[in-house]
Amino acid sequence: MERPDSDMSGYEQAAQPPGRIVLTSSDISRALRRIAHEIVEHNKGVQDLVVLGIPTRGEALAHRIVALLREIEGADVPVGSLDTTMYRDDLRSQPTRAVGATTVPEGGVDGKIVVLVDDVLYSGRTVRAALDALGDLGRPRAVRLAVLVDRGHRELPIRADHVGKNLPTARSERVSVRLADPDGVEEVRIAEGVS
Repeated sequence: MERPDSDMSGYEQAAQPPGRIVLTSSDISRALRRIAHEIVEHNKGVQDLVVLGIPTRGEALAHRIVALLREIEGADVPVGSLDTTMYRDDLRSQPTRAVGATTVPEGGVDGKIVVLVDDVLYSGRTVRAALDALGDLGRPRAVRLAVLVDRGHRELPIRADHVGKNLPTARSERVSVRLADPDGVEEVRIAEGVS
């Protein structure tokens, strides 16, 4: 006989976000480790690297990638965040967007190889805004892009150098990335609904 507390209550089932899980916590960890190894291989080490995450989840991913780079190479890589809010081309249609913080590591970005990190690459407009914001901070030697998920549907000629998972989607689908920090849950879901 099954105990009543062994199955989920209706409340717990309703609390689950919509859609299907396409990446679990272990999938995300493997993807980030692969991205970190690719960054090391592409750069032939971590010399002159600066990693900047695009808030909010890109920033959390950037810190995790830097921790993996430290584990792989035994060296600290400067990490910061790059808010793109004031550089976006959709401010007129979404004027209530909150401005986040930009934190540039000591030593800046001039002459460095900057790796921008974001959670999902979609239209390419956030990355375009990040490139504009980065241009106001200095002149990097090179800029590379690392994303956890590339879902396609580009509107600008932008591609990621390092991708955790290529995830073909319909425009009508929404990709939701949730991370232990800041969300308390680690998963990527796809659900119907405008992104």
